[in-house]
Formats: sequence, structure tokens, C-alpha cells
Amino acid sequence: MARANQKTWIVPEGITPTELDLKVLEYQEKGFIVPSRQLIKTPEQIEGIRRAGVINTGALDLVAKSIKEDMSTAEIDRLVAEYIADNGAIAACLGYEGFPKSCCTSINEVVCHGIPSDEELLWDGDIINVDVTTIKDGYYADASRMFMIGNVEPKVKKLVEDTKRCLEIGAEAARPWGFVGDIGRAIEKYAKPKGYSIVRDLAGHGVGLEFHEDPVVDHYDTHHRGMLLVPGMVFTIEPMINMGVPDVFIDEEDGWTVVTEDELPSAQWEHTFLVTETGLEILTH
Repeated sequence: MARANQKTWIVPEGITPTELDLKVLEYQEKGFIVPSRQLIKTPEQIEGIRRAGVINTGALDLVAKSIKEDMSTAEIDRLVAEYIADNGAIAACLGYEGFPKSCCTSINEVVCHGIPSDEELLWDGDIINVDVTTIKDGYYADASRMFMIGNVEPKVKKLVEDTKRCLEIGAEAARPWGFVGDIGRAIEKYAKPKGYSIVRDLAGHGVGLEFHEDPVVDHYDTHHRGMLLVPGMVFTIEPMINMGVPDVFIDEEDGWTVVTEDELPSAQWEHTFLVTETGLEILTH
């Protein structure tokens, strides 16, 4: 990520600076961290990401209609894989740095990156995060949802609901010409008084032309402004909220599954957002 003293916004030689260029350059000259010009998506790119988002949403909608007790997480994965392929797209997770499945299925104390399995069944009272990333014509969209199976304990249900609210609050705090740090500050202000902790080892991220781009979007108060939010930027907000401590570990056997240190439940919701002139537009639902 760029530091405040780096000149990351560079107008190509021979190009007349736009009004947006001049505004970002003004922030840069004052020492603020600004995005690179390449992080500002063109209208054509935004439409491509939006199309990927429609398919990504459809895959999660299918999961919502189908998910039930006694279902295996591998069955969820097959639904997602088939839906994405049937819509002429690619499941970005499959093969990404060796990940073996088309989506992530993270149950109860698993924070994220759970690997779908035929042996892993959903039971009454479980909560599960299903995380899907879709590539359509080279453009990426990324989102996840929580699902509650049967009779979920009231305090766990509240965790799921409050985590969704954290996502909404983070999005409300993100304004054009504000800063990435505003997002985590707002989320922590809401979550901490309720007794929750926020995972610090994982974050949201830029997305669109690649799976992971700048900026890094922390979900806790870093006490820094972070990168300037400029219209045309696309990124995820995906708070991971724990009922217990914020510490996590990665399962040594599979090298992927992230679990809460105290094995208490965790919840996560995620959307891909576009910064507009007036706020954020959700590109996934």
C-alpha cells in the first residue's frame, strides 16, 4: 500500500488533467495517501464488474433457496460451481493459490476459508458463511452471506444480525473524498460496546480487475485515515466479528481454514462496493 510521501497519482504525460485528477493531486500534495490512477475503474470496467456481481448474487440466492439441515458443504459447493459455469463465468476460488473448491464454507467457529467437504454436514443450530467470488469476462465480484440452520441459539443469532449491521455501518461511513479508515472506525464503534471482537488478521480489499487489489480495508479502528476514497474505486467490506477473542489460527492440516482461537462463533458478511459521487453502490447483493 502507498505511503503518504509517495506520489501514487500520476497523470500521464500529454494528457490534460481532469477535474478528478486535480482534486486527487490536491490531496496528494497535502500528504494524504491516495490511490493510483489505475485503481479508478472506467465505466466499461464498472459494467463488467456489475455483470459479474449479478452472477455472484444469483449463486448466493441459489444457496439461500437450497441450504438446509443434513446438507453437506460439498453439496453447497457443487450448486455454486454449476450455477457459475451455467452462466458463462468462472469460480475464482477454484485453484486460487491451490484452494481446492469453488467457494468457501465456514461453520460456527470457522472465521473464513473453510473448505467444502462431503463429510461436513450442517446441523440444527449451525451458522455458516458461504463466500463466493465470480469472474465474468475477466471481471471479479466478491460477496458472502451468513445462513442460520434450524434453531440457532439467540446470542448466536444476534451475532449474525449484528455482523450484518456492521457491514451496513461500514458502508454508510464510506463516503467519496473520505478515507478507508472511516470504515473500520465506524464498525468498531458499533461492535465493541456489544462485547464483540473484530478479527484484525484479515481485511477487505480492492477487487474488480483482480481478485485482490488495493486498498486494504481494515474493519477495526486503526487510528489512521488510510487511503483516500475516490469515485470509481471498487472494494469489499467484509467484517469478521467474533463472540470471543479476536485471535485466530489457520488449520495446519489444510493450510486454509481460519478458526477463532477460543473456538467461539464468528460471523461475516461481505459485499463488493463502488464509490460514486454521492456514496457507495452495492455491486453484489
